[in-house]
Amino acid sequence: MEVTCLLLLALIPFHCRGQGVYAPAQAQIVHAGQACVVKEDNISERVYTIRESDTLVLQCLVTGHPRPQVRWTKTAGSASDKFQETSVFNETLRIERIARTQGGRYYCKAENGVGVPAIKSIRVDVQYLDEPVLTVHQTVSDVRGNFYQEKTVFLRCTVSSNPPARFIWKRGSDTLSHSQDNGVDIYEPLYTQGETKVLKLKNLRPQDYASYTCQVSVRNVCGIPDKSITFQLTNTTAPPTLKLSVNETLVVNPGENVTVQCLLTGGDPLPQLHWSHGPGPLPLGALAQGGTLSIPSVQARDSGYYNCTATNNVGNPAKKTVNLLVRSLKNATFQITPDMIKESENIQLGQDLKLSCHVDAVPQEKVNYQWFKNGKPARTSKRLLVTRNDPELPAVTSSLELIDLHFSDYGTYLCVASFPGSPVPDLSVEVNISSETVPPTISVPKGRAVVTVREGSPAELQCEVRGKPRPPVLWSRVDKEAALLPSGLALEETPDGKLRVERVSREMSGTYRCQTARYNGFNVRAREAQVQLTVHFPPEVEPSSQDVRQALGRPVLLRCSLLRGSPQRIASAVWRFKGQLLPPPPVLPAAAAEGPDHAELRLDALTRDSSGNYECSVSNDVGSATCLFQVSAKAYSPEFYFDTPNPTRSHKLSKNYSYVLQWTQREPDAVDPVLNYRLSIRQLNQHNAMVKAIPVRRVEKGQLLEYTLTDLRVPHSYEIHLTPYTTFGAGDMASRVIHYTEPINSPSLSDNTCHFEDEKICGYTQDLTDNFDWTRQNALTQNPKRSPNTGPPTDISGTPEGYYMFIETSRPRELGDRARLVSPLYNASAKFYCVSFFYHMYGKHIGSLNLLVRSRNKGTLDTHAWSLSGNKGNVWQQAHVPINPSGPFQWW
Repeated sequence: MEVTCLLLLALIPFHCRGQGVYAPAQAQIVHAGQACVVKEDNISERVYTIRESDTLVLQCLVTGHPRPQVRWTKTAGSASDKFQETSVFNETLRIERIARTQGGRYYCKAENGVGVPAIKSIRVDVQYLDEPVLTVHQTVSDVRGNFYQEKTVFLRCTVSSNPPARFIWKRGSDTLSHSQDNGVDIYEPLYTQGETKVLKLKNLRPQDYASYTCQVSVRNVCGIPDKSITFQLTNTTAPPTLKLSVNETLVVNPGENVTVQCLLTGGDPLPQLHWSHGPGPLPLGALAQGGTLSIPSVQARDSGYYNCTATNNVGNPAKKTVNLLVRSLKNATFQITPDMIKESENIQLGQDLKLSCHVDAVPQEKVNYQWFKNGKPARTSKRLLVTRNDPELPAVTSSLELIDLHFSDYGTYLCVASFPGSPVPDLSVEVNISSETVPPTISVPKGRAVVTVREGSPAELQCEVRGKPRPPVLWSRVDKEAALLPSGLALEETPDGKLRVERVSREMSGTYRCQTARYNGFNVRAREAQVQLTVHFPPEVEPSSQDVRQALGRPVLLRCSLLRGSPQRIASAVWRFKGQLLPPPPVLPAAAAEGPDHAELRLDALTRDSSGNYECSVSNDVGSATCLFQVSAKAYSPEFYFDTPNPTRSHKLSKNYSYVLQWTQREPDAVDPVLNYRLSIRQLNQHNAMVKAIPVRRVEKGQLLEYTLTDLRVPHSYEIHLTPYTTFGAGDMASRVIHYTEPINSPSLSDNTCHFEDEKICGYTQDLTDNFDWTRQNALTQNPKRSPNTGPPTDISGTPEGYYMFIETSRPRELGDRARLVSPLYNASAKFYCVSFFYHMYGKHIGSLNLLVRSRNKGTLDTHAWSLSGNKGNVWQQAHVPINPSGPFQWW
């Protein structure tokens, strides 16, 4: 038996009407994807539960006019979540392989400029269960003197999960509990509730040496299976112990090959060994194999702490650390300190003088200093004192102090730092003491106190240092809000007093300080000076681009304003129309004297000839910026209305449909009145378009305009272009695509028609209590192996694309089998109704086609309304069945 159902349709006549329809945005979040469950919690909050690594799909459905823009945001989760904020209608947020850190509250914000934005939220709860970790700990205490020892073992099982996991402990295959064995105790430790469970074996007994399993479960939420871990407890179970093959501090020379062995001395089960380095990873080329760490050709940068860690989940991990020191000497500096007691800043005969020498060494405490005067070793005396570690200076700084300076003390002093017996080269620094040795002064060269450069150019800030010796110059920023130098440092040393910047930016403008260093020179109060850096950059203007609409004959004022620039003034402004230079507009004397901050152009009356693109080029002698104006009397684009109820209407006895298209006109009073609309309709994937003119009267702001598109082919979609026309001509075009959708649950059967072109089959459902189901098909999708000489070749339209509902009554069907197709539930608003449908009953073994009506009033009443049996020929026929339901009703 083959049957197709097609209900009546109502034709919608053409008409155009208006009403205020601007409405604030409303939003609703719906879900798709792989949600486990969406529920309301105890504070009416929507919670979307999803398994980690599944796909999250949230959709924000909006209503309101104009069509709201949609943006997704998120809180209460990781700040590193990466999904773009969007402004697409009905935007779908999709996150592939969602991670636990991406759980939290997701907000959909819809706004259209009318009223306040609509904000909806949903909390996403990501469910997961990690592999559990089992560790074993033991305590031993003396009981009753020294007669025997009591051993207590703790098996600690830890897991990360959401929701909190349930723990089950097993010995072998037996589940453990307090009530079954007095020798065990199961509890949750403090501060780790829900994530850790401890099995306590009190006063260890022989039967306690067994296999223990910790099983964790989230009760199959989101289909997450249980996980478990097993540990074999024996009388030899013990935590790991270690020893090193070298001392904890290992000093080596650069270039040597270093090998350190970490030896296991205990532990059952056999511990795992791991090497790590702090700070940073192991050096490039280092090889950690088991307990052996090898570093070939070690360098100074390889110095640091190397950690060997042994773990076997019993007790605490064992850890041994080697402090590897690779000998090195660098950064030799000196200081000249005049007599501090007399607060002198100059070298004077008869006063004390201290020379200090420091190098950065590894190991610092092993460095050796030697002092020489005029090439010979300096000999200590009552007036010449040498201190290896001067307590008044940085650690391990050597000082040579001259008491009561004599003329004979003048000369060249050399400080040599070394590691005796090491191949590391010595490092030395030389200090010349004479009557010409004077403290420094610093100043800015003439004409260099203010440095002015263009953005993107190189710059050089200079301070001159005089004195002997000349110390390095330290540069810093004076501006508190910009504490860092262009190099990214807070303090930068320059040996020649010049701070060089390759490409300056506007953020680098400001005041810079140069000061003398207190090393490699006199250890006295720093001398300082300041340099001002001014960065010139082109102007920034607004608007960068502006659409200006005005009615014909009305004046237009164009303004290009200076936002920022250096210098902050307009040196010149040039106006162009369609690329042609315009005469300069008059400038007010006051604006010319102060330097204007904007440029204006006035059009006394807009005409077709004066409509077009205007360009204002503003310069500040460094560069220029442009304001663009598109001036016209064109009407703005229409605003399609997307909230039309049931816009699709089906046509009787055909495969056509009509569509109610509604829209408003954006800012109709900004330009001349709209006279008519030009409508272009094109079927998708087709080239030809049909164009129609829609005349209108005076269009008000917010007025809803309507036009019914007819003779559209089911189930095709169409692209619509709608263009307003004024006395100026064509305005901005708006476009959209309309799709055929069949009405569902229409309150009036006269408006309810179903062609079965939509996969949702108009809200009809398959009865779950019957023997088999109806099939939706057309001539292109029908089964080629169906019974011969049965069924229709096409639907009633005769086109191969048309769909109908079909059942096969041949084998394996048996006498008495039923297939029921149930309609939606309708409200009864009239006393009598007519159910009309087309049927096709062709074949040798046709059974019966029945129509039953179920009314729901005080009770349920089923009525057998119509029946037909037997072969009725290879032709579509129509049935009209009157019904009078007593309440809400449906049929099958």
